[in-house]
Amino acid sequence: MIQFLKNKVSTSKAITKSDAIRITEVSRTDAVDLFAAANWIRETYRKDSVELCSIINAKSGACPEDCAYCAQSSKRKSNIAIYPLLNRETVLRKAEEALKGRVKRFSIVMSGRKASPGELKKIAEMIKGIRDLGLSPCASLGLLNKDELIFLRESGLDRYHHNLETSEKFFPKICSTHTYRDKITTIEGARRAGLSVCSGGLFGMGETWEDRVDMALAVRQLKVDSVPINFLIPIEGTTLADRALLHPFEALKIISLYRFMLPETDIRMCGGRIQVLGDFASMVFMAGADSLMTGDYLTTTGRTFEDDLRLIRQCCLKVG
Repeated sequence: MIQFLKNKVSTSKAITKSDAIRITEVSRTDAVDLFAAANWIRETYRKDSVELCSIINAKSGACPEDCAYCAQSSKRKSNIAIYPLLNRETVLRKAEEALKGRVKRFSIVMSGRKASPGELKKIAEMIKGIRDLGLSPCASLGLLNKDELIFLRESGLDRYHHNLETSEKFFPKICSTHTYRDKITTIEGARRAGLSVCSGGLFGMGETWEDRVDMALAVRQLKVDSVPINFLIPIEGTTLADRALLHPFEALKIISLYRFMLPETDIRMCGGRIQVLGDFASMVFMAGADSLMTGDYLTTTGRTFEDDLRLIRQCCLKVG
């Protein structure tokens, strides 16, 4: 079955939902064969380079949204730093550090439903500075409309990030203050504004394998350029604080599933990969990933630039 689906990807580049469901049913005994096939797909369509990105949490906490997984929601009682939008100098210092770590993309991320007009003007100046450093500027600023996204593109923004998080069916179980359609509208607006789009999700929230397949189908239909894969880290004070971490092989199978379903798209490993994968962290490329978010995340720690560069070398890959 794995060989059949691998051949199907090599000819049509698009497997069906029923094909994808068959991948989710692969046993742990056959997982190595699945990873090998996903690795072949990665090598065929993404070659041997790994793209690195990094973020800055430019505005933290006090968010009015009620996302069940998020420590930054004002409706939760998590022990995190709360601060307003950072100044341009602080953001650019962090961007310079990322540049030294051979990062290609640097993203400004902020809490809240969406950036205000005043915040957008300040962020536009940050974007210009990031581009002047030689980095590709990205941003994750909430539910912006097309005109706001055009303004950011004209300021030098290259890519907009806005996660779907999960399937449309499961989404109401993790958020009630905005809708799945709100997210789709934002992503479509970014596309119409001429921006590259990064959109993926968070796994381990209680969703089913079918939810995971449905989200992959959604981002495929939206023609996003990069799909971030995040694994839930249960944080004290959030609704999902008591959930167990995903098993490493389940996490790796998610990566392979997305590589099969999106053979030509960036599959980007982001939050939770160290905590969930542990000693299996080096297998992300074998499972099909071709991009990494390096450095720290929003409210949790990641890996240092040096550690990730060493990992890439050990896997006989190169930084793209």
